[in-house]
Amino acid sequence: MTEEIKPYKSGFIALVGKPNAGKSTLLNQLMGQPIAGVSFKPQTTRRRQLGILSTDTYQMIFVDTPGLNNAKDKLSHFINSEVTYALQEADILVFVADVSKAPDALDQELAQEIKARRGEQKLILAMNKVDQADSSRFNHNKKAFQELFPNDPSLEISAQTGRGVSILIERVKEMLPEGPQYYPDEQITEVFERDIAAEMIRAAAMANLEDELPYSIAVDVDEYKIRDNDMLYIHGTIYIEREAQKPIVIGRKGQMIRKIGSDARLAIEAMMNQKVFLDLKVKTQKDWKNDSAFLKRIGLDGAGNNA
Repeated sequence: MTEEIKPYKSGFIALVGKPNAGKSTLLNQLMGQPIAGVSFKPQTTRRRQLGILSTDTYQMIFVDTPGLNNAKDKLSHFINSEVTYALQEADILVFVADVSKAPDALDQELAQEIKARRGEQKLILAMNKVDQADSSRFNHNKKAFQELFPNDPSLEISAQTGRGVSILIERVKEMLPEGPQYYPDEQITEVFERDIAAEMIRAAAMANLEDELPYSIAVDVDEYKIRDNDMLYIHGTIYIEREAQKPIVIGRKGQMIRKIGSDARLAIEAMMNQKVFLDLKVKTQKDWKNDSAFLKRIGLDGAGNNA
């Protein structure tokens, strides 16, 4: 008796939610390795990033989207257009909710946005940060989020510890449509490694710098190559909007830029599993968030961007 061959399943799964809900942390947990820059500050993610999970029977293409924000400049418009693009292209939506807090106006706005644009897409409510939720408020927060999507399945996860993530994968697997294998088995992301390195440098800067300065930062990797000693050499430039911000990023006697470089290097080494030499410099690019040519140069130029 011949064994029944199960159909191959594949699809695009958009991770949506407000800034700092834990989408990038969840993507890294799903992939089992860091491919997305993570910071405790919102808006670490500025463009769509794919995490490709392949087996013999399915291929899940997770799309880490930027958090919805109030567009004030060309960069903000780009971030919102990336979210729109993901909503239009995805087969399944995973709404990542920070259940340690009650849903706020932005959660409700994004939920309404999804309901307005959603077609036949299936949705899973992933209530994240259950390990950080106050026990006295948890059930209240959980119920409030479930009321945003009363007809869709929900589950509790911790993207940080991995709790519930295997259950999430099983739920997604059940919902996947039949489809082709879009990417080779060994490919885990569509973003080039140098672009991931740039995101990790920016995440390290955001984690170390206080107040509003992190949102004035852009990063470009100018050089990314393996040298004769098999060490990966990366030269990156951190751009700020005003000359007065440069001493803050560099720090007293270069302490801050060294700390940013050290944190970013460790993250990149974990991703690449090899030694990295990271060289950083700081440059001023006035009002870069509204500079179309500059945004295009660093890959933040429109919703069709593959990065």
